[in-house]
Amino acid sequence: MSSSRAHSHGHRDAAHHGIPVITIDGPTASGKGTVAARVAQRLGFHYLDSGVLYRLVAMKLVQEGEDGANEDAAVRAAQTLEPEFPSDGRIMLSGEDVSAAIRADGIGLQASRLAVHPAVREALNVLQHRARKEPGLVADGRDMGTVVFPDAPLKVFLTASVQARAERRHKQLLEKGFSATLEKDFA
Repeated sequence: MSSSRAHSHGHRDAAHHGIPVITIDGPTASGKGTVAARVAQRLGFHYLDSGVLYRLVAMKLVQEGEDGANEDAAVRAAQTLEPEFPSDGRIMLSGEDVSAAIRADGIGLQASRLAVHPAVREALNVLQHRARKEPGLVADGRDMGTVVFPDAPLKVFLTASVQARAERRHKQLLEKGFSATLEKDFA
C-alpha cells in the first residue's frame, strides 16, 4: 500500500511539476502577505495565504464548539475543510463569507493551537498542493519553501527589522479597532 501511495504522490508531483511556484516565507508582520499578493497579481498567478487555511480550520472548530487543542477534532476539521476563494477576494466557508471573521484574535489563537499538530499540517498540505494551478502560484506562509513546496524554483525569505515589524503590527491592531501604543524608542 505504501508503494501505491508513493506512486500516486509522485504522479501528483509530476503533474504539477511544470507549474511554477514562488514561495515567500518569513516571520509574522514581515510583509510577506503584502508582497506575495502583489507578486501574484503582477504575474497573473494564483495566490495562496496558508495562514488563512489554519484560520478556516479554527473557524470551523469554533462553529462546531471544539477547541484547536483537541487534535482529533482539528484533524477532522482540516481533512473536511472545503473553503472557497471567489475571484472577488472573499473567503467563504460553508457558503458564508468569513473574510473578516477569520481575522478575529480568538480565531488566530485557535489557529495557533491547532497548527502544532503534525496531522493537521499534513491535511492542510493536501489543500495547499491543490492550489498549484496554471499559470502559477505565489504561496505565502511558514515552511512554504522547505516543507510544502520544496521543489519551488524561487524561494524568498522576507525579513524586516524589529521596529518595522512592530510598526506593521501596531498599524494592523489600529485598523482592527484596538487601541494600541507603540514605543518609538527601540534602544
